[in-house]
Amino acid sequence: MFVESLPSVNATLNATSAVLAVRAVSAIRAGDRETHRRLMLAAVTSSALFLVGYLTRWSLAGTAPFLGEGWTRPLYFSILFTHMPLAALIPPLVIRLLVLAFRGNDSAHRRLARWVFPVWMYVSVTGVAIYVMLYWIPGGH
Repeated sequence: MFVESLPSVNATLNATSAVLAVRAVSAIRAGDRETHRRLMLAAVTSSALFLVGYLTRWSLAGTAPFLGEGWTRPLYFSILFTHMPLAALIPPLVIRLLVLAFRGNDSAHRRLARWVFPVWMYVSVTGVAIYVMLYWIPGGH
């Protein structure tokens, strides 16, 4: 039961981190550094919990095969194969952003965040899309 619930929990955590990060970017653009800081810490926490849940699911149950056919199959794999390498890049890049922020190196943080944020959003959105295709589209899993 626990392992079977992890994909839904993980998708929720992934989506939550994306929403929090978008709100954090809106806050910093409005000049609200404290709200930005709190929302980004919440987004990183949600993302870290996702990663723990994902690795737990993977270690206990392995990968979920995609059983879909027709046009969904190449779509699924094109999303998956762009998602995977970018997903591997996000944790070290986010850690680097946190280090820069906590050290007060705002200009370097800002420069890197302009590249990391869209990649993080792509990874989050495609992660949820992969979940939907695997578990909600008939024949996916």
